Amino acid sequence: MKLTLYQVDAFADKLFGGNPAAVIPLKKWIPDEQMQQLALENNLSETVFFVPAKKKGVDFDIRWFTPVQEINLCGHATLASAFVIFEKLKLKKKKIVFDSKSGLLTVTKKKNVLMMDFPSWPPERVTEFPDELLASLGNPEIAGVYKNREYLVELMNEEAVKNCRPDFSMMKKLDRMVIITAPGKEVDFVSRFFGPAAGVDEDPVTGSAHAQLIPFWSEKLGKNNMRAKQLSQRGGELYCEQKENRVIIGGKCVFYMKGMIEL
Repeated sequence: MKLTLYQVDAFADKLFGGNPAAVIPLKKWIPDEQMQQLALENNLSETVFFVPAKKKGVDFDIRWFTPVQEINLCGHATLASAFVIFEKLKLKKKKIVFDSKSGLLTVTKKKNVLMMDFPSWPPERVTEFPDELLASLGNPEIAGVYKNREYLVELMNEEAVKNCRPDFSMMKKLDRMVIITAPGKEVDFVSRFFGPAAGVDEDPVTGSAHAQLIPFWSEKLGKNNMRAKQLSQRGGELYCEQKENRVIIGGKCVFYMKGMIEL
């Protein structure tokens, strides 16, 4: 069996920026174990697979795998998938509808920017959390701790986010992944994302984290339209909008390579 693999830098406007994703279009699903093995072999934060959908009103069914597990939502790999479908598979539409473990996700093409419609996951403030959470971040001064799919830790300023040096061995003991965030100097907010238990110590740009960050900062800043930056080594910028119980996450993609997998 031969499969085509595309590698795309998502949330980037130039090569070697943003978050690289491996995109593997399928005609039909292959075994879960095989998809997990391919994700491990690719060794990127996410490998994404999609197949033509059978449900009316849906274009593709989509699934995402880190090197060690399947996850229920991934932004940058969804963005990269839409880019491949529009630019490489030449779908003659302006909007793609994906069905996923997090429901229907749409991606609309607006010139060279792709806009994703994702669920909004407002995090709730918590006062009780594992001691390892703050210890793994170096016990920084915090404005608050919140929780949804991940822990969201609000730090005092952009410099604190940028200078954080996590202890990933300690963080791996936590029951969920970690987002750190603060107000930005040139954008509305900044963040970083850590998932050592999922096989990704630091994710370069994390679209799904913004399903929590957008409602969090929208309420805090009193605005619906925002710009965000993820302060990883590669870095990436995102266009953000809070829209009732949905969030709009926008970004650009850059094509890196196309390859062939033989199984």
